This record gives sequence, structure tokens and C-alpha cells, in this order.
Amino acid sequence: MAPTGGPGGAGSGQEAVRTVAELQRRLARFAEARDWGQYHTPKNLAAALSVEAAELVEIFQWLTPEQSARVMADTEGAARVEDEVADVLAYLLQFCHVVGVDPLAALEAKIERNETRFPEPGTGHSME
Repeated sequence: MAPTGGPGGAGSGQEAVRTVAELQRRLARFAEARDWGQYHTPKNLAAALSVEAAELVEIFQWLTPEQSARVMADTEGAARVEDEVADVLAYLLQFCHVVGVDPLAALEAKIERNETRFPEPGTGHSME
């Protein structure tokens, strides 16, 4: 994962690498401190993930392909995208924690299946 601000905050020179497990524990502590665990069922987290993904889509909904490619060049647009990406990732990590899925292992396995299903062109095995 990319380095993030350490205890001194972003740009403090104290950089740290965050792991998925660390972020999941931090999210779990945040929810536990607010007694939100009772609401963090697989169904509710999956629904919340879907809602947040839809909010990300909403940013791009009526833009042309050219406009959508420039969203991150606008400070306000970039901030909105980053907030929604964070929301999607937070709910996905919480969902994975609750149901016991290692998200990186699941992604790696999916990539491997896709590499087998969709070989590179020119290998003689693709749908060329």
C-alpha cells in the first residue's frame, strides 16, 4: 500500500505503511467505540457498500467520457471522488472483516482465475 502520514500527520516526515489488516482493525475500533457493531451485519454492510459505490457513480453520471477523464483535475471533483472511494473501501474492508474474507487473497485468486480464463493475445489460447 502507499505510504500515509504517520503519527505526526501527513507530510510530517514520519511516513508509515498501513496494511489492510491495520485499517480493518482501526475501522472495527471506530465502530465498536460508537456501538455500531450491532448494525454491521453482512447484509447491512453489503447494502452500504452498494450505496457508496452508487454515490461514486453519481459523480460521473451525466459527464461525457472527456469530462469524466478530467474530474480529478478539478480540486472539488477530486475531493468528492476521493471521499467516495474512501467510503467504498471502508465498507468493503468492514464487510470482509465481518465475513472473514481476506480481500487481498480474494483479489489475487480472482486475478489468477482471470489470467487463465483470458490469456494474453498471441499465446494461442485466447479468443482471438
